[in-house]
Amino acid sequence: MIISLVLKKLREWLDYQATVRELEGLDDRDLSDLGIGRSDIRSIARGSTR
Repeated sequence: MIISLVLKKLREWLDYQATVRELEGLDDRDLSDLGIGRSDIRSIARGSTR
């Protein structure tokens, strides 16, 4: 039970990190096309893991 919770949290953190890396790799124009500002990246990444 505890191990599955830890694994779930680890998976969520890894997904969060991957999303942040992907979005931070885009240039400002691509982000703008998606309607995302640089300051929104971490918030969006957090929302994508829930």
